Amino acid sequence: MKYEIVIGLEVHAELNTKSKMFCSCKNESDNKIPNINICPICSGHPGTLPVANKEAIEKTIKVGLALGCQIPDYSKFDRKNYFYPDLPKAYQISQQENPFCLGGSLNVDGRDIKITRIHLEEDAGKLLHSIDADHSLVDFNRSGVPLMELVTEPDIKSPKEAARFAQELRLILKYLNVSNVDLEKGEMRVDANISLSSAPEKLDGTRVEIKNLNSFKSIEKALEYEVKRQQELLDSGGVVVQETRGWDDNKQITVGQRSKEQSHDYRYFPDPDLPPIYIKDSGIDLLKIKSSIVELPQQRRDRFKEEYNLFEKEIEFLVNDKELGDYYEKVVSELRNWIKETELTLSVDDAMLKLSRLSANYLLTDFQALRNLNEFPIDPENFAEFICLLYKDKISSKVAKEVLKEMFNTGGDPTQIIKEKGLTEIDDESEIELIIENVIKENDKAVKDYKNGKEASFKFLVGGIMAKTKGRANPKVIEKILKEKLI
Repeated sequence: MKYEIVIGLEVHAELNTKSKMFCSCKNESDNKIPNINICPICSGHPGTLPVANKEAIEKTIKVGLALGCQIPDYSKFDRKNYFYPDLPKAYQISQQENPFCLGGSLNVDGRDIKITRIHLEEDAGKLLHSIDADHSLVDFNRSGVPLMELVTEPDIKSPKEAARFAQELRLILKYLNVSNVDLEKGEMRVDANISLSSAPEKLDGTRVEIKNLNSFKSIEKALEYEVKRQQELLDSGGVVVQETRGWDDNKQITVGQRSKEQSHDYRYFPDPDLPPIYIKDSGIDLLKIKSSIVELPQQRRDRFKEEYNLFEKEIEFLVNDKELGDYYEKVVSELRNWIKETELTLSVDDAMLKLSRLSANYLLTDFQALRNLNEFPIDPENFAEFICLLYKDKISSKVAKEVLKEMFNTGGDPTQIIKEKGLTEIDDESEIELIIENVIKENDKAVKDYKNGKEASFKFLVGGIMAKTKGRANPKVIEKILKEKLI
């Protein structure tokens, strides 16, 4: 491609505070009953006075500190003037010149994407359009909800990288517990600015903004389409118009909506009802906020790789699902205690490596298949005991599936479940040997095929023996005795 892609993102995330940004109404923007969480302030009645939400400011600063931003001592709120039916005051309280966070960066797949600023504003309401497009209704439940906006530098080089940036930022916001970032509920939306350049510092096309992208797939697809559209325009001698466009997910195209507003179009001026904020005098403790920042996703990736030597796919799964990652670490802690109390032929490090890998494997397969979202009915100690039984060959993989399912249903102890259901392993070799002899007699053709070099026949015989023992015999013992019998 002869053009360089230049992309910058504006990411909006609703903060999960108890109340709205400038009033005491509940912050429940997805409430199914329209206009229940409103008051004269958030519904724009004349003569009302807003008061800034301290929790929202602290959560915005927390994100800034996590991303290496500078926190200026002085900040203020401004009025951004524009008319829209779901904006009751006909202006939005936002921040133009003095945001709470400046600079910083976010590393995406080994490359730092610079951040311009992070500021705080209030969300607008929500329009509900009738099916016949005859009328629209306005729900102000979301009006006034704290909305954090992060603006990047035009550092992003591809649609895929833009989607990855949004994914990683969403994960960070979840780890910091500042937002629920549910894209389907509109709790995180992305505006993408894109232009094309044929040489450094030379923009052949004009910057186009694609508004309100609410999925990672739509971010990537919308930008891919826009790259192609702008390239074709420039190659044919056309002009890219500076405008705001929307993404039509059904047609997989961007659609022109309106000409792009400039900063002066919004007639920004300091909000006269809200005093400036001096961090040192505001009661906001930066050291306390910084100390509350937990281990972030990339730090967890690095540690999981070093401590547990997991595969990259396993690490990503456990990092992307924070609750599952936390559960895994509790299980590993229980396993570490078990190793300390048990005599093993392996070294502690080697045993821990095998057990941590075995735990991850079962958590990401059988456990995940049974689990409902955010549901952990099995105590970490019981799951660790389950892993130990597998590790010591006390149960087969077939029995393990049955035991795990029962543990999910009852939350019970695996050893007790094995006893109650009669799933105890057959450890008497003479009993196993007798079963093997019977299977050999019943499968004369498979025995001949194996002796003629057909390895699949051996597996067939093992399967028959496992069926006879109902999965209660150790597969390793079965294979050992069977090979001896087939010589």
